[in-house]
Amino acid sequence: MSDTKRVGLTDIARGVIRGVPDAPSVARGLYRLATVRPGSHQSIGSVIERWAKKTPDAPALRFEGRTWTYAEFNAWANRIAHALAQAGIRSGHTVAILMENRPEALVCVAATLKLGAVAGLLNHNQRGEVLAHSIDLVKPTALILSAECQEALESSGFAANADACTRFWHGGDDGAPPPAGWDDLDRLAGRQSSTNPASTSSVRADQPCFYIFTSGTTGLPKASVMTHYRWLSAMGGVGNATLRLRGDDVFYVCLPLYHNNALTVSWSSVLAAGACLALDRKFSASRFWDRVRDNGATGFCYIGELLRYLLNQPASGRDQDHAVRLITGNGLRPEIWDAFQQRFGIDRIYEFYGASESNIAFINAFGVDRTAGFTPMAFAIVSYDTDADAPIRQGGKSRMQRVRRGDVGLLISKVTNRRPFDGYTDAKATEGKLLRNVFRNGDCWLNTGDLVRDQGLRHIQFVDRTGDTFRWKGENVATGEVEGALAQLPGIEHGVVYGVQVPGHDGRAGMAAVTLAAGHAFDGAGLARGLCETLPPYAVPVFIRLREEQDTTGTFKYRKVDLKTDGFDPVSVTDPLYVLLDRDKGYERLTERVAEAIAAGGCRL
Repeated sequence: MSDTKRVGLTDIARGVIRGVPDAPSVARGLYRLATVRPGSHQSIGSVIERWAKKTPDAPALRFEGRTWTYAEFNAWANRIAHALAQAGIRSGHTVAILMENRPEALVCVAATLKLGAVAGLLNHNQRGEVLAHSIDLVKPTALILSAECQEALESSGFAANADACTRFWHGGDDGAPPPAGWDDLDRLAGRQSSTNPASTSSVRADQPCFYIFTSGTTGLPKASVMTHYRWLSAMGGVGNATLRLRGDDVFYVCLPLYHNNALTVSWSSVLAAGACLALDRKFSASRFWDRVRDNGATGFCYIGELLRYLLNQPASGRDQDHAVRLITGNGLRPEIWDAFQQRFGIDRIYEFYGASESNIAFINAFGVDRTAGFTPMAFAIVSYDTDADAPIRQGGKSRMQRVRRGDVGLLISKVTNRRPFDGYTDAKATEGKLLRNVFRNGDCWLNTGDLVRDQGLRHIQFVDRTGDTFRWKGENVATGEVEGALAQLPGIEHGVVYGVQVPGHDGRAGMAAVTLAAGHAFDGAGLARGLCETLPPYAVPVFIRLREEQDTTGTFKYRKVDLKTDGFDPVSVTDPLYVLLDRDKGYERLTERVAEAIAAGGCRL
């Protein structure tokens, strides 16, 4: 069967028949989608309180051998909410949270939302100016910091310029005492009431609940706005109508909480059924299935690269020794779909398409292989000029043209009152994502920035990102951010960053075409050290290409098309090439033998 299969009625019928036993859950999901309104007084906090009242003794959260019931989790969140309120946090304020995956991070999110405030989930992998920029975007009234992230925050310079922000401290696993100027949140919360705060009932669905950071083509993160309304829609559409979790399910999450895959898709699906969320600190390919078994997990959330890592692990007689019956996520490449499903005995794969800032989502609700799924929402797939990096407009009124079934184009989604574009904290960035007068005067559509294949019957298959942003290790990498980091390093005159395809890997690996300043020799170890200190691990270029000069356009923009085409082939590329296989050793010369090993999957990047 082709990786680019079209979707037929037989495929959909098969999925519907398999879903018949879960009809009550589907009905609840459709009812929630039909009845939730932006102006209604519904929120994430009210959902948590409802389960704490309905099933107080049911497990809500599991972490490293400890379990919290819904009553315990809700009471914990209430104590923190009262502590925050006593410190002056009110509806509309922003509480930035800088923690690694841990129960305290999730309960602080819940506490913030109960007050009608917004949780700004900071990426704990960011450092320096990038982290400082992220903090500035959300302008927090308060910041909650866990001890393991203290070094990251200090690198941003925030600690020296935080007088206007209330600072709360969690001591981490060792209970480290707070630094000067920080309030011990655990101590403050321990003195508070466990009763539900009155503020929860006043929170409206159209209020922001999270700021989720995403990399834009400008090279610096943007803070996308997630509302309770969109989260509640995910709970009904994904949790009830699609995944159809049960109250006795345990859903394993090892993805970072600053991602919507964890915070919205996973958590809303769990709360749709009053099930249990099993949280882990981070992903480990070698320990993954042990952790799944330890938690008794019946489902988990993924990104495509995660599944490829698992598939690359040595086969084991215990590969199907688990209770997982369903998984959901995005980025599962068609070429490994069947192999993963068969080797690990996964009954259902609910691939989806969505973005933190997007007003549209697709999900494989009918269980069709190798598709990002279906949506009832208004969308179009239009012709796209990859050289101009823009959708094609034709005719006297410069309208866009839909592609034919089976073809690839730019995915755009219609902006309506029921499906608004909540955008970013930056109004200019928000307007930059909108396309107007697309098919008729006055219409408005969101440019998703993604190229997809029209599979028919309202199904799509993700193909690639447009522009300069590419995905690697499941993360969006903005080339401008990496180019900015290169520019700060000694001896670098120019650095042009782009993504290149690597056989056997999802997304594109980062590559930098570097021109050295006069009188400087290439220092592979020093370059790697400098980049690793300033960039998240996934953004550090895998390959380096040394060039005497860079090709630019008439407006001094770098030409990247030919560089992307050349890739990292040392036979066809005459410039010196280097690869980062060991971060301690730094960049090493890329030989034909090493390039062949990479292409054959013998080197892990």
